[in-house]
Order: sequence, then structure tokens, then C-alpha cells
Amino acid sequence: MLEKCILCPFECKVNREEGNLGKCRAGKDIKIGLYSLHFDEEPCISMKNGSGTVFFSNCNLKCIFCQNYEISSKEYGKIITIQKLADIFLELQNKNANNINLVTPTPYVYQIIESIKRAKKNGLKIPIIYNTSGYESLETLKLLDGYIDIYLPDFKYADNDLAQKLSKTKKYFEITTQAIKEMYRQVGAPKLDKNGIIKKGLIIRHLILPNHVDNTKKVIKWINDNIDKNVFVSIMSQYFPCFEAKENRDINRKINQNEYKEVEDFLYSLDIENGYIQDLNLEDNEEKYVPKFKENMEQ
Repeated sequence: MLEKCILCPFECKVNREEGNLGKCRAGKDIKIGLYSLHFDEEPCISMKNGSGTVFFSNCNLKCIFCQNYEISSKEYGKIITIQKLADIFLELQNKNANNINLVTPTPYVYQIIESIKRAKKNGLKIPIIYNTSGYESLETLKLLDGYIDIYLPDFKYADNDLAQKLSKTKKYFEITTQAIKEMYRQVGAPKLDKNGIIKKGLIIRHLILPNHVDNTKKVIKWINDNIDKNVFVSIMSQYFPCFEAKENRDINRKINQNEYKEVEDFLYSLDIENGYIQDLNLEDNEEKYVPKFKENMEQ
């Protein structure tokens, strides 16, 4: 399947087996930047034990503000085998991780599926999270049906021109909204255990960008109008200019209090009942989430 790669919507059709590289610049082998227990995800993901996070190198989007640009764009990382990835899953489970959290996994879907199969044969039982930019092919998502328990897509843009400008991608809105509908079809609204830890379901993330509150409102409005009101949304205020964004006048600052308040007020005006909005007043760059909406997070 890697001989004519069509894993993502760009459908580069390059022969990765022969070393040709497409938009994501991923080769035939798995490449990861790091793996560890991660404690700064949404509370229902991390809790006290942490999320067993695997950061994959390379990405099909080229976001000029990417906070993980060393891994996604600079291609930092180490080549590992399918068996090693399966072993990593089991190692993280043995460290009492709540889940396996696959970050930017799209270029390696075929290998990841094989690793999941091997790990499950050897006792992997914790949920698997697909942590993605949202820019996904329906055909690739259908390959993942039954292997993924929790989908955690970004929904970055309702404005395709903005998506082209900041992430160098086309038809982002149309492709991502169809992808999110497919993710929802597979896993539905979140299901939490008695301790408030997510076991299955969809959580949609959105990062507020400075000067683009209207884009944020359109994203949230689409979720409100098109997905079950019980789906979780996670609105993030953590944006800061890094990578190439530092040189872009449009987004070379953090969001301000007025922008945050406008988004918060809009969010409260809708029918969405579950999720998080990240506290704007972060100290020491610590990522904190405060529960929003109705206090029914434990089901």
C-alpha cells in the first residue's frame, strides 16, 4: 500500500517503499520523536496516571505556528520497527497509562494497525486515541474502524483561505468536517468510567487564533449544528507565536482577554453541553483546563 500512498487527502501517490517522499515526507518506516506519560491533556484523558503518548515524526499539514515543529516539520525523530511500536504500547500500559495516545499518526496508519494487532495479542487492553489534525481521508479512517477507541481531532479552520495561508492545505473545512462525521459514526459521544476517565468517544479540539475569533465561532457553530450535543469540545487558549508565526503580523501575539471572553460567551450561548475551555491566565506555561458547560462530566 505504500507503493502508491494515498493515506491522506493530498493523495501524493508516491512510492514510499522506494524512498520517494510526499507532502508529509514520511518514508516506509515508522519514525517517532518521543514517547512518554503525558499529564497535560484534557482531564478525562490524563487524570493522575497520565496518557501514554507517542509523538510521530512528520505531518501532512505545514502549520506555520506548530508548537511541535521540530518533530512535524524539521523531521526530528528515530526510526523504529512495527514490533518496537507494539512493545512501546505495552510498556506504557505497564506504567499504568490511561490510554495509548497516537499524536500525528496519519503517515503511519498501516504500520500502526499492525502494531496494535501485535500488542493486543500480547495483552494490550487500554483504549487507543487517534490524535490528529482532522485533515483525514475517509478511506483511511475506515481502515481504522475497530482499532481506535477515542478520536481527538483538531478542527482548526472554517475558513479555507485561512487554512491555505497558515497550514498550506486546500479544502480543509470540507475534508475535516466529513472526517469528523466519520469519526463520530465510529465511536459516538464520549463514555467515561466511574472515575471520569474516557473509554470511548469523540473529543473535538479547537485552538483560538489571534485576530480570528470569527473563524473560531464558525467552527464551534458547525459542531453545535452537526454533531450530537453530548460530544465533548475542547477550546484551547494556549496559542503563542512560534516557528514561522513569529514573523507573521497576523498571528504574532497571544490571544487577548477580549478575544477569549468573546469566544467564551459564544460557547455558552449554544446547545453544546460537555467539554473544556482552557484557562487564559496560564502560569509558567502550564496547560490547565477548567470544566465548562454543565457539571455532568461523569456518566
